[in-house]
Amino acid sequence: MYSIQTNASGTRTITITEENLQTIEKYALFEQLVDSNGIIDESVLEKLKLNIRSLIVGIEGNCKDLLDLCINVIYHDNMKALGLKNLVKLYSDWKNQPKSDAPTTEL
Repeated sequence: MYSIQTNASGTRTITITEENLQTIEKYALFEQLVDSNGIIDESVLEKLKLNIRSLIVGIEGNCKDLLDLCINVIYHDNMKALGLKNLVKLYSDWKNQPKSDAPTTEL
C-alpha cells in the first residue's frame, strides 16, 4: 500500500493499493493525459474522470477493478490536482521499479 498527499499542507492523504496501480496500467489511464506543458491542474483531473466514465460505459464485461479505482481514488473527496500529480508520480515510480515477483532467468 502507498499513500499520496492530496493537499499542500499535508493534512489529507489517499491510500493507493497495488491493485489500483495495476488498474491504471491495464487501462493506460495516464497515456496522453497530461498536455505537452506538463501541468496537472483541475482540468486534467476532469479529463481523467471523463475518460474513465467513457471506459466504463464502453466495457461490456466486468470492470470491478475500474469501479474500485474510481470509488477509492479518482472520485475520493480528497482528490484534487495535487493528489493527481502525486498519483502520476507514484505510478511512474512504481512502473519503473523492478518487479520482484517476475521470474528471473540466468544465462
